[in-house]
Amino acid sequence: MTARRGRLIAIEGSIGPALTAAARRVVRALRDATGSGGFSVWDASGIFTELSAAESDVGTASARTLILLYAADLAFRIRWHIVPALDAGESVVAAPYVESAKALSVAAGLPKRWLDELFAFAPKPSVCYRIHPVRRRERIGGRHDYAEWFAGAVAANGHGLDPKQLREKSIEYLNALEARRRCKLLTPAEVNRLAQPPRRRR
Repeated sequence: MTARRGRLIAIEGSIGPALTAAARRVVRALRDATGSGGFSVWDASGIFTELSAAESDVGTASARTLILLYAADLAFRIRWHIVPALDAGESVVAAPYVESAKALSVAAGLPKRWLDELFAFAPKPSVCYRIHPVRRRERIGGRHDYAEWFAGAVAANGHGLDPKQLREKSIEYLNALEARRRCKLLTPAEVNRLAQPPRRRR
């Protein structure tokens, strides 16, 4: 009998700490219900950490450069973390995955078709969720999460968008995805539903 492949659960949003908190809730629910479940986060490859430690100009890189770095990091996550876990039958929560990065890039003016082609290598998630946008005081740059780093670089390069505007435009992108039913809103009921083991086909 062939082992059942795990589920890839994407959680998207515009603020890293909120994404991390949501992903941890889902992983806890999965582990409580099934005894397994993993969490995939950005910079798993250490690309951004190494560039930061080397005091490179990544903090003021262009939007295109940053999204290419994100794609390289995601390829690492998929190759070494996500696919092996899925093949082993485990569920993996990826936060962020593809749409969060696309949302920021589209907000910064990069073409959607080019972004779709760039991320064509990424496996389609079993389900995509987005978190409610939350209000917080904006910070420019920093190592805290990809969204902040991206926003800081775009602001520093004079693209005409400050971090708040960039976030608002990225939320519009995610709202459109939800309206087209490409992503669902992550609610407590959805977390409970995810924790239920998938029914076996007869």
